[in-house]
Amino acid sequence: MTIAQMISLLGGVGLFLFGMSIMSTGLKNSCGDNLQVILEKATTNKFVAVIVGLVMTVLVQSSSATDVMVIGFVNSGMMTLAQAIGVILGANIGTTVTAQITAFNIATFTPLFLFSGAVMYLFIKKDLVKHIGTVIMGFGMLFQGITIMKAAIAPLSHSEMFKNFLSGLTNPFVALVFGIAFTALLQSSSSATVIFQAFVVQGILDYNVAVYLVIGAAIGSVTPNLLASLTANRNGKRSAILNLLFNVIRAAIIVIIINVTPLLSWIQSTSSDPARQIANTHTIFAILAVCIIFPFTDLIIKLTYMFIPELPEETRAAEDRKLVFMTQMGNVPPNMAIHQAQLEAARMGAIAAENYEKAIDCFFDYSPEKVEDVEEREETVNILNHAIQDAMVKLQTLNLTPAMLRRISAITIAVTDMERISDHAENIIEYATRMKNKKTKLSKKAAKELKEMAENSMEEVELAIDIFTSENYDNLSKIEKLEAKVDKQEKQLINHHVERLMENKCEPIAGVIFSDMVTDIERCADHAINIAYALKDTNK
Repeated sequence: MTIAQMISLLGGVGLFLFGMSIMSTGLKNSCGDNLQVILEKATTNKFVAVIVGLVMTVLVQSSSATDVMVIGFVNSGMMTLAQAIGVILGANIGTTVTAQITAFNIATFTPLFLFSGAVMYLFIKKDLVKHIGTVIMGFGMLFQGITIMKAAIAPLSHSEMFKNFLSGLTNPFVALVFGIAFTALLQSSSSATVIFQAFVVQGILDYNVAVYLVIGAAIGSVTPNLLASLTANRNGKRSAILNLLFNVIRAAIIVIIINVTPLLSWIQSTSSDPARQIANTHTIFAILAVCIIFPFTDLIIKLTYMFIPELPEETRAAEDRKLVFMTQMGNVPPNMAIHQAQLEAARMGAIAAENYEKAIDCFFDYSPEKVEDVEEREETVNILNHAIQDAMVKLQTLNLTPAMLRRISAITIAVTDMERISDHAENIIEYATRMKNKKTKLSKKAAKELKEMAENSMEEVELAIDIFTSENYDNLSKIEKLEAKVDKQEKQLINHHVERLMENKCEPIAGVIFSDMVTDIERCADHAINIAYALKDTNK
């Protein structure tokens, strides 16, 4: 293979990958946020989850994109592993559609796709039309890339060196490993399968060898998900391991089937076109594996937990994230349902207050474990917030009086204030991490002042949650005094900070973080006042 042919091949692969990328982007932009909403809401049933994963992957033309979204949802606690595995199974079928599309020989129309897509994108102002133009243009690039690849690959059929290389792939195990490595390099099973298609079409690669490359490609496609899971929590990592286990088990099942049944002969009989044979192989393998594995998904989930065991604190977090009081709202009188909502909100408020306290502790005594603890608790608060807000909407459908509606509205607003306190806790650990990474610190005087202000603010938050829970307003004067003290400290600390800056006694990064901390602490105190007064007078 000459250097020019190698450059041409690489150019074709690059154009194909770029075409897939912008096609995927255009499809996602056309759908807006609907894809994520569908993915989040439509996974309560495992069978429906498979369909959702299939359709989503067909739309975005990337199982990796779907699986990365799944990792995000599992990471945030919005989706369980039992829901995630259904989407993963569906994505494995959906990703085979690309090979089915590319099996069509529509190279003659590629320039038309490129031209029409470019016109829509460049000359029409409407966003939806631009997004559709991006899809069409990406579609054209995809096929143009295939055309370039085929032209570059054609001379390889006469190359003895390349034939000798491919002869090493006649060993099924070697072919399987090569398929894994090649796909991991491209980070796309669709792209790898299309290249294998081109090899078979040009007569360079035997169908029986390509079959093992396709099986390996399914395992190699998990690489982007494994990389994405590196920054995820333990649940996010589990979803990536789940995907890997499914594809390894799938490969083992398919290898056994094709060696004990005439499946490959039957697939070859479905078409005389080598490209279509590879596409059909890819699709049939995926459907067959999903049908066989689907009844045993719970076992795969258990196997996943063997690789990443559940920690005691995870069990606690899982329990914290479930609604405790708002579970039978339709079966109790409205007054009792509203009281349950108050108890649920108070429980969430206590978790948010604890998170604020832990974040302050982390700021003055940093450790990665404390950062992870705060992040985990912040996820719990976010999940509870969504669950409570959804339950409150259902609560409003009951037969309620105006006074009851006012009380529900007050609880809803208080829940938002509680959630914001936990958000500020997350900000605080970000400041702590930044100071650690930049190897900077506050002066002793600045740290002392900040700690005193934080302690007053924390006391105010804890007092506010107690008032909200008990509706005993005897301590309102105390919380007002604390609020006035925090407001006064805010002004004093900022003035002292300015003085230190003028005297060059403050490191620039530490100074910025100090100001941000003062703001976050003061805002937590403001939210506390709102929570304390939230239910006052709502019963009148």
